[in-house]
Amino acid sequence: MTTTATDPARIIGVGTAVPANSYSQQEILDIFAVRDPRVRSLFLNSAIERRYLTLPPEGPDGSRVMEVQGELLAKHKAQAVDMGVRAVQACLKEAGADLADIGYVCCVTTTGFLTPGLSALVIRELGIDPHTSRLDVVGMGCNAGLNALNAVNGWARANPGRLALMVCAEACSAAYVFDGTMRTSVVNSLFGDGSAAVALVAGETAGVGAQDGAGVPGGADAPGEAPAAEGPQLLKFSSYIITDAIDAMRYDWDDEQERFSFFLDPHVPYVVGAHAELVVDRLLDGTGLRRSDIDHWLVHSGGKKVIDAVGVNLGLTRHDLRHTTSVLRDYGNLSSGSFLFSYQRLLEEQVAQPGDHGVLMTMGPGSTIETALARW
Repeated sequence: MTTTATDPARIIGVGTAVPANSYSQQEILDIFAVRDPRVRSLFLNSAIERRYLTLPPEGPDGSRVMEVQGELLAKHKAQAVDMGVRAVQACLKEAGADLADIGYVCCVTTTGFLTPGLSALVIRELGIDPHTSRLDVVGMGCNAGLNALNAVNGWARANPGRLALMVCAEACSAAYVFDGTMRTSVVNSLFGDGSAAVALVAGETAGVGAQDGAGVPGGADAPGEAPAAEGPQLLKFSSYIITDAIDAMRYDWDDEQERFSFFLDPHVPYVVGAHAELVVDRLLDGTGLRRSDIDHWLVHSGGKKVIDAVGVNLGLTRHDLRHTTSVLRDYGNLSSGSFLFSYQRLLEEQVAQPGDHGVLMTMGPGSTIETALARW
């Protein structure tokens, strides 16, 4: 079947991965002997039950030894590569594709800095063809997954029939400061470690190989035309930078702690919520769709107040946001890949039907809101 560069790209697979150890909020408070009632309330009223983390090592007295910035960067590298590789493997398995099918790799991370980028490390670790095109998106924060997905979508549409892969790998454990302040405690109570990968193919077939049938899911020698892809098509993207709140979410260098410290302004939920309608209405403009026509909402699990603010401003129900809140409950805020964990849960429900529309939405530093419109 003939494909063209104008055909929408389709999601044909998703995979996730987390570290080995998870902790309840109470367990984290106990491990770090947190006694401040304000901080304890912050943790215990976060709507988070458990998070996957890679905590600092124990010292001789059983307390946790605070890592220096170099050790945190090493932790980020090790965890991002490990989780990223496992997420890719899970994604390819679901897509029915092989490593040889991959034509493009985009890696997203904010929790550490790497040169060469994570994409090069993942390609080497998995043995992906070194000719594979790649991109690294670094430092964009929680909104980065959808921002990068737009770039991956563009590559897939320009290369119909070829598999494009995006990997979000966030080792939030490598971005913590433990100084007992409310500023750092807000961050420490919220984020967890995790990775998510998603595979895209443009065109009306799911063949993801190069010429002459190579790279068709199921092996290069698979006969005939590849089976039709079943995932949703990505129809449109829309973003908005709230420039008046550009410092509301940011990394600062902490001279006293000698490491980077992430800052979240307390007004972030209200700022994001107040602009949610603007970007979603722009996304739907010209499509003939209204918000009430959207069957599935996959919103970034940015925190209880952020989710509530977005829900109120968009008129969403608890059912609409069930995957967002359940991912927050079970994993915390996973930064750039959170929305893909929600997407995976939607797939597991098996409720999406042909013709359904979905909105994917992420929020992060800038302050930025990213959206995408999908159709099954």
